[in-house]
Formats: sequence, C-alpha cells, structure tokens
Amino acid sequence: MTQPVSPVAGDGQAPEHATLDLETFLPYRLSVLTNHISRGLADIYSERFGISVTEWRVIAVLGRDRGLSANEVAERTAMDKVAVSRAVARLLERELLLRGMHDSDRRRSVLALSPAGEAVYDVVAPLALEYQQRVMAPLDADERATLLRLMDKLEASLAG
Repeated sequence: MTQPVSPVAGDGQAPEHATLDLETFLPYRLSVLTNHISRGLADIYSERFGISVTEWRVIAVLGRDRGLSANEVAERTAMDKVAVSRAVARLLERELLLRGMHDSDRRRSVLALSPAGEAVYDVVAPLALEYQQRVMAPLDADERATLLRLMDKLEASLAG
C-alpha cells in the first residue's frame, strides 16, 4: 500500500531539491518571450484568416522557399513533424497549399502556396514585419544587431 506524499515536509519546510530560478533560466525565458510574440502575431492572422501559428509558419516558409517537402518545412522551422503534417493537411484542405511531385524524384512530394495561400502570405508578411518592428522598437540598432548575432551563435552551437 502506498502512502500519500505530502508537498510539505513534516517540519513545515519544503523538501530539499535543486532550485531553478526561472527568471534567469534561458529556456524558460525564451519560451515565455516566444509565446508572447507568437500570440501577438497570431492575433493578426488567426482572426482574419483562421490559421494557427503552425499553419502560418508553414505558409511563411513556403512563401520564401517553394518546392519543399513537409519534412524540409519541419527541419527549417524546428517544429515537430507530426504538427507540420497536420498543418499541411489543414492547409491543403483549405486550398492554401498545393502538393506536387519533385521534378527529379517522382516519389517525393513537394509543397507550394496556392494562389489563395500566396494572397494570405502577401497580406500577412507585411503585417508580420510591422509587428516585428514594434517588438524590436525598445532596442537600438546596435542592440538589434547584437541580439541577432547572439541568436545565430546559440543556434549554431545547438546545431552542432
């Protein structure tokens, strides 16, 4: 028979464990910041076009790089393949994407924005750039450059 576990030790003190200061823990801080930024940007396109964050990311990648497979989209966005696959299925169903065959490898399907998907991209991309300017406004030009350089450095260290 198992005993219930009390969240507080018998002396009223919390059990001893490692302390994680979330205010200085990089993964937590980046996650919170990303969630705030993504939510603010999602307000721009979700209400108007009814697309999710994942769907917008697929559209954004294919707006820049046409003819990618779903796996390549997942790699470029660092998103889960299943989440990308679901987003692609929804976008295909809504006719915002087209699926075709790769020119040299007929076994490989590739994705592209449909004319309707391009229209969404053409409206949302400038709004996303405006939103980015508002988010970055508290930083001066040197701080923006430093932030991008530091992000590149962290991404490179994690990729290797």
